[in-house]
Amino acid sequence: MERVDSGAELGAFLRAMRERLSPADAGLPVTGRRRTPGLRRQEVAELAAVSIDWYIRLEQGRAVTPGAAVLDAVAAALRLSEAERAHLHLIARGAQPPPRPASAALSPSVQAILDGMPLLPAYAMDYRCDVLARNAAAAALFGDSFAPGVNTAHLLFLDPATRTAQLDWDRVARETVGNLRLHQARHPDDPRLHEVIDELRTTSRDFATWWNDHAVQDRSHGTKRIHHPTEGTLTVTYDTLLIPGTSDTRLYVLTPATPATAHALATLLTAHAHRHGTTRLHPAAV
Repeated sequence: MERVDSGAELGAFLRAMRERLSPADAGLPVTGRRRTPGLRRQEVAELAAVSIDWYIRLEQGRAVTPGAAVLDAVAAALRLSEAERAHLHLIARGAQPPPRPASAALSPSVQAILDGMPLLPAYAMDYRCDVLARNAAAAALFGDSFAPGVNTAHLLFLDPATRTAQLDWDRVARETVGNLRLHQARHPDDPRLHEVIDELRTTSRDFATWWNDHAVQDRSHGTKRIHHPTEGTLTVTYDTLLIPGTSDTRLYVLTPATPATAHALATLLTAHAHRHGTTRLHPAAV
């Protein structure tokens, strides 16, 4: 069997990955027409924070064995999947990549805090907008299907019912985009975060437009209006609290901003207690 030239294979792989990625896909401004598809070598080098000379040598198979961290930077710049990242490490350095840092599991005390706030809708959400836990009050307001595994950014941009229910959709959506960009800088090597952002940039024109504005925002406090199908307009204030010992996982707590909203929430809590877990998703939990 003919032996594969690892340097040539590495170069071919990097070129293929670079040529499939457009400047817009990589968050770069689009200026004029290009003679060849994909990113330029200079752009990949800048995104990965390596010198252009080093990247050229890497793509030509002439670089010394690169370290795991710099390969992960290249993988992030090229938006590689986990399988592609592993392949890059194997052909470049002959070893599997180091494991990704996993989200810290919520402690029982955090769930106890959630459950100990029976009158206030509250949930724990990580920096990817994935819901990790919620209390019964959140289920009463948003429906029993608002549960761990739901991604609130996906609901906000991809679910028409959520857009209708969010009466301040434009502002909340822009805040979400800015928040995801903030966390992309904090967690540049997180594959799940890249997956969320890439899907939204591909499927939502609004998200893609605002993403290219490069706005950054820490969504920690604010007020929003929700249209509920039975209770009408609810005005709530949201506050976020960083959960100690986690990687940017926060506790989101909603409080009624008006007496009418407080009464409506009490009505929903009573109705939820009598339904005994009947599933009904209300698409405004973002």
